[in-house]
Amino acid sequence: MINTVHAATLPDNIEWLTNDEAPVFASPDAKKGGTLHSMMLSFPLTMRYVGPDSNGGFRSPILGNNFYPVAVHPNTLKMIPVIATHWAYSDDNKTMYFRINPKARWSDGKPVTAQDFAFSLEFYRSKDIIAPWYNTFYNDEIDRVDVYDDLTYSVTSTKSRPRDELHSYVGFIPTPRHFYQDMSDFVRKYNWKVAPTTGPYKITEVKKGKHIVFSRKKDWWAKDLKYFKNRFNVDKVKYTVIRDINLAWEYFKKGKVDVFAATLPLYWHEKATGPIFDKGYVNKLWFYTDAPQGSTGLWLNMDNPILADRNVRLGIAHAMNIDKVIDQVLRGDYQRKQNFSSGFGVYTDKDIRARAYDLDKANQYFDAAGWNEWGKDGIRVKDGKRLSLAITYGSDTHTPRLVVLKEEFKKAGVEINLRLLDSAASFKSVLEKKHDIWWGALIGGRWPQYWGQFHSVNAHKPQTNNFTNTDDKELDKLIEAYRSAVSTNKRASLAREIQGIIFEQGAWIPTYEVPYERIVYWRWVSLPDTPGTRVGGPGVFPFDYDGAFDVSDGGLYWIDKDIKEETRKAMKAGKSFSPVMHIDTTFKVGD
Repeated sequence: MINTVHAATLPDNIEWLTNDEAPVFASPDAKKGGTLHSMMLSFPLTMRYVGPDSNGGFRSPILGNNFYPVAVHPNTLKMIPVIATHWAYSDDNKTMYFRINPKARWSDGKPVTAQDFAFSLEFYRSKDIIAPWYNTFYNDEIDRVDVYDDLTYSVTSTKSRPRDELHSYVGFIPTPRHFYQDMSDFVRKYNWKVAPTTGPYKITEVKKGKHIVFSRKKDWWAKDLKYFKNRFNVDKVKYTVIRDINLAWEYFKKGKVDVFAATLPLYWHEKATGPIFDKGYVNKLWFYTDAPQGSTGLWLNMDNPILADRNVRLGIAHAMNIDKVIDQVLRGDYQRKQNFSSGFGVYTDKDIRARAYDLDKANQYFDAAGWNEWGKDGIRVKDGKRLSLAITYGSDTHTPRLVVLKEEFKKAGVEINLRLLDSAASFKSVLEKKHDIWWGALIGGRWPQYWGQFHSVNAHKPQTNNFTNTDDKELDKLIEAYRSAVSTNKRASLAREIQGIIFEQGAWIPTYEVPYERIVYWRWVSLPDTPGTRVGGPGVFPFDYDGAFDVSDGGLYWIDKDIKEETRKAMKAGKSFSPVMHIDTTFKVGD
């Protein structure tokens, strides 16, 4: 039940906090107007951001227009106001109090109230949404929401937490109670309904299988606030389905897509060449970040009988020649990832080193697992079954990497079948635990997360992120202790211990990481002088949430219509501009 109390019960000694002193990171030169043309490899399976099929790539732009009460500044990492103007803490560090900006509005014009935040807890706990992760998290981690008046509420955690982390648990987005009047048959009823948002854009056009258009709210309630002024500048953002990345590149070269991610060496070194670059029509940006790295690796499903054997898992780790992939396919641009939680400072156990490619060790482990017979085709055999596994992945650009790994695995007697699906279908398959091995990554927040990926409550069931089906009671205890620890030192110590167990289990095998992002973009896409942020990367994300979970840094770019017209005329006339290739090291760590 949601506990609603009177304003008089607010603590007498409450100390309201805010932050209007952090530097702005948008450009005063930004101009409004125009359309950003973007793309997606597959059409979303739902407009919901919770429930079945909702955890795909399009979840980011949906959530990016649903604001939190507070967010994190992308450069200072200090808290800044968003829907809430002020916040406060209880003495026991379990409760955060929030004052809602009275100007805050949903996209349908209705005011955002404390009841919308109270409804979020009810919503996430509801069995109707068919979202086990949400059900468990909001029952286990959130005690209650107290509503004091229309604009004041508090959220209490079940555990005390460090103040710089508490908002990540209790600072959840509001949910429009007036929109979700009837929760029965939620999944079907709301599958294609567009819910009201609090952010700068709303979905105004959905053509199934083709495109989705977001339109800027001209009267957006937050447009003149300090940290949002000169941001979210374009009138429309259009996502067009282009199911093949190579075709998407052709669209980009014709100016039908405005920005293209070029971190991949193939694009940066080979494809991002030619007349449109030489003549200065398209700019190149190499932008270094200082951000936690995602969990890029091989996720081995231990519910598969072959992969249930730790010796097999360690054999796979030593048979994976990722260095050859980095050197030959990725041109040495990437670096070997060592640890599940790399880039998290004191939380990272820097002594953990990924298992190196070593065929002798791989053979020893496979032999120890009983796969010591070889078929005529060079694949190991045990009890009449071949050592054959499939790797599921969601982008054809990764095929050359996996082809190299496939051939290297064969040297150890392992047959790897490459199972390429489109991005939405591949992730759906993994969520439903229909994979042997997943080649992929999860991008987390500012602190390591383990419960969703490794706690047994999320194992052996669909629609959770425990892709390895890890079911270890001792690990569960550590994860639970990590979630409840209050001091940073204790949490960091537990995190390092958890990383050690993940390493020893060998069900997640690290591949590579990249401490930068590279993009190419048409010269009419303008960026601030510092063209990105410390943790968010290049400033070309249309909305928040695309770069990092609780950071607000979206919408920094703008479309310069005069430059666009100038460029189009120059292209017709054969006129050139000076080529632009900028390497930004503002936030680079180390040499």
